[in-house]
Amino acid sequence: MRRLVILLISLLAAAVVLFVLLRLLPGDPASALISVGADASQIEAAREAVGSNLPLAQQFVRFVSDLARFDLGNSFVSRVPVLDEISARLTITIPLTLFAFLLSIVIAVPLGIIAAVRADRWYGAAISTVSQLGIAIPVFWVGILLVSAFAINLRLFPSGGFPLRGWADAGEALRALALPVLTIAIVMSASLLRYVRAATQDVLGSDYLRTARALGASFPEALIRHGIRNGSVPVISILGIELATTFLGAVVVERVFALPGLGSMLLLGIEQRDYPNVQGVLFISTLFVLLVGFAADLVQRLVDPRLRDRMGGRP
Repeated sequence: MRRLVILLISLLAAAVVLFVLLRLLPGDPASALISVGADASQIEAAREAVGSNLPLAQQFVRFVSDLARFDLGNSFVSRVPVLDEISARLTITIPLTLFAFLLSIVIAVPLGIIAAVRADRWYGAAISTVSQLGIAIPVFWVGILLVSAFAINLRLFPSGGFPLRGWADAGEALRALALPVLTIAIVMSASLLRYVRAATQDVLGSDYLRTARALGASFPEALIRHGIRNGSVPVISILGIELATTFLGAVVVERVFALPGLGSMLLLGIEQRDYPNVQGVLFISTLFVLLVGFAADLVQRLVDPRLRDRMGGRP
């Protein structure tokens, strides 16, 4: 309950920041509704339609009350409800985020453990070195390299875009997401691998692992039975951060691969000064990040009983 209250307060604070930042942008939101040469009456009608003629206090009350009802308004340009547009685009952004997240875990966790356990071998050092290089490479550059190799030269995957029928043709949809998913997973796994390696090294130097070995357990048995659970606690927190970062980083990747996801909607809204679309995407993104952090905290408490005891007031 305490974490839930913090989540709600954080969401309210994010709404305040979002409201203030959007109002600090130059120009009037009503400019998206009027054409060149509009007279004063048309300008005033447009300002009344978007609510920019009201005092800031009234605008804020209306803004928060709409968010509380999950009413994100209608787009200034397309007149389509923002929530409907976001829901349609999330069918691309959410699979892109989750597939990349799962693939990065599959890559980073075993390689991170190997890099820690075999740090004295050449391949352990090589894994650590490659992960450092992966962190330094910009995600858009990785995407361009993959497009050049697998789309242009080998012609195995499309270079961009998404099927007009969406997920009605699952095979084509997955082919369209293959290179974007791999792009995000390569960069994300390089960062995640370092945390898995560090957590595993902490486990290897722990007293409980040495005790388990002294009692006759083999090294793999001691690591699996005692090390993985203890080492996973800090990694879970990092996984939450990485998942949120992947979701937000989809803005760049969707632009590189011309995917009509949430990131493209945000950039298009900024270009067209479509404030409802911009604030809707930012609000949904903030909500996603906060929910991921909340879920990661709950999972940590399920994995580590000491955290539950601390929250319950027991020593």
